[in-house]
Amino acid sequence: MSVWNDLTGQEQAIAVFRSAAASADASSQQMTHSWLITGPPGSGRSNLAYAFATALISGTPDGDEATRIQVEARSHPDLQVLATEGVIIKRDDVREIVRRSHYSPSVGRHRVIIVEDADRMTEQTSNFLLKELEEPPERTVWILCAPSEADLIPTIRSRVRTVRLQMPSVAEVAALLERRDGIEPELAERSAREAQCHIGMAHRLATSEEARLRRAETLRLALTVRSAATAVMTAARFLEIAGDDAKAITELRDAEERAHALHSLGLAPGQAVPAALRPQLKALEDDQKRRATRSLRDGIDRILVDLASLYRDILLIQLGARVDLVNRELEPEMRRAAASAAPATTLATLDAIQTARERIDGNVQPALALEAMLVSAIRTTTTERGAA
Repeated sequence: MSVWNDLTGQEQAIAVFRSAAASADASSQQMTHSWLITGPPGSGRSNLAYAFATALISGTPDGDEATRIQVEARSHPDLQVLATEGVIIKRDDVREIVRRSHYSPSVGRHRVIIVEDADRMTEQTSNFLLKELEEPPERTVWILCAPSEADLIPTIRSRVRTVRLQMPSVAEVAALLERRDGIEPELAERSAREAQCHIGMAHRLATSEEARLRRAETLRLALTVRSAATAVMTAARFLEIAGDDAKAITELRDAEERAHALHSLGLAPGQAVPAALRPQLKALEDDQKRRATRSLRDGIDRILVDLASLYRDILLIQLGARVDLVNRELEPEMRRAAASAAPATTLATLDAIQTARERIDGNVQPALALEAMLVSAIRTTTTERGAA
């Protein structure tokens, strides 16, 4: 089975990577050793990176089953991964992986290093990686993933080969969910549509009823905000929903990591941890706390993206545009909201949502940003009615 089978909507990118893997020669100086995969969130950047890694390590353009299994488990000795557990990637996070990049491959054709969310690197970290990307060892390949080239410093952009991805269509994502995860067609289509073709989020909506219920509550709450008081209460509830979602994502993984760490240290479940081993568990707990912070911020951003889809649909209804709605199941409620305000009001609300995303990204307290967003929409409506 080809390693590319579970990817969708990226035929041109797959052709580039298959060709590179097919022609890769460990002794050739013409092989591109530094790559950048860009594309919107959910377009499949990391999935393509791991598929390409499998092909490079195995030495065949379609990979092999044994290598694929190890790469998917992140356990292959010739694969190193730098995934973002915190809000940013610091220089200390990459120091060890840079050192390992100079090792020769153990069993594969190449050693591959994948940096997920490379846009979260600090400038100091980017400069630290610069020399490695410019002159990597002959059998080492770097694969960076980021939303766009503009998210990286110019000197890095000039030293990598960029492959740009497109967002797959609703039909393509739905077909992937059906084929790969065995999801029923109706649920697959709805999940792909409500996730706005974000592959990871579509999978979560398709496989978690709780995630679907939380999303539905978020949108219905937004449609009931009529005053500053309800705006504050709604913002608080949004934070609770984001927290519940983040907890659901991280809780099981945290428990598995702790159990694995205790087993690695030779400790039985429930056994007291000796003082000499506590620093190692403390480091794990610190990593998990940073990941929880990142997951919460990601959860808040997902809520804002969902709200943007809601008001986008309302605007389309107001303008009479013949375009498919993202939130089709809420059409009656959206039509009532569309009739109660002018398109300018809806545009102002969309602007407020984008402002809230930028403020939270700039480390403004999420509660304050959410409250300001909701209150801004109310004030816009009030001003409009006063003018009328």
